[in-house]
Amino acid sequence: MFDVLVYVYENYWRPDACPDHDQLTRKLSAVGFESDEIQEALSWLEGLALSTGTSLGEAPAEVKPEVQQASTSVRVYLPQEIELLGEESIGFISFLESAGVLPPAMREMVIDRATAVGSGPLDLDDLKIIVLMVFWSLGEEPDALILDELFVAPEDRLIH
Repeated sequence: MFDVLVYVYENYWRPDACPDHDQLTRKLSAVGFESDEIQEALSWLEGLALSTGTSLGEAPAEVKPEVQQASTSVRVYLPQEIELLGEESIGFISFLESAGVLPPAMREMVIDRATAVGSGPLDLDDLKIIVLMVFWSLGEEPDALILDELFVAPEDRLIH
């Protein structure tokens, strides 16, 4: 599923640039993805679109938090979320929050889509794809430093 999501991200710069469900399915199949992998990814993307109030092929809407959170608020994870996400992924989400690049509304979208994967603990690389897809679904380009964090393996970083 994650390979399909990466392909969609790389080939469609925004959700409204995606073709409709049937056409996208045919295109993904023609590229060589398996049918079950395509359906799983498109179902996951539909869930993501629901959380933004849009669908594939529509312009992203602005996400407005239902409840404002104070800057001193702390997200408490349910035991099921901890089991599905894993400590490493929760730590990464906390890092993005503390860096000021993942506001609470987006954090909840990331957690929702990560738990929708259904098996845990979630691999950190898969969580990074989910974070990237949440930014994508909102039509936002992540900061260059965040892109570096999402794509470059720690052992490949150059220390200046």
